[in-house]
Amino acid sequence: MLLLVEVLKLVAEIALMAIAGQWVLGILAGAKKEQNLVYQLFQVLTKPFITGARLVSPRVVLDRHLPLVAFLLLFFVWVVATMTKIDICVRIGVHLCK
Repeated sequence: MLLLVEVLKLVAEIALMAIAGQWVLGILAGAKKEQNLVYQLFQVLTKPFITGARLVSPRVVLDRHLPLVAFLLLFFVWVVATMTKIDICVRIGVHLCK
């Protein structure tokens, strides 16, 4: 169970960093962001999470807001996974979680 929680937490962390990186690079690159190779890599990494955000969000949410929705959902998953990991580690003993 601990391994599953850690994997879920890790995937959420990687996706959160990719969405944040895409956002920062989009600000820095400006109008030519679509031609930036790193920005395209971030798009490939974040596409499954943004598509998932579209599936769970109502249709009134604009497509340009989907990265924010995905970020907030992933942040919620990360918080729940972190709290679950802490709970598991307290129950089995902290020395076994290192």
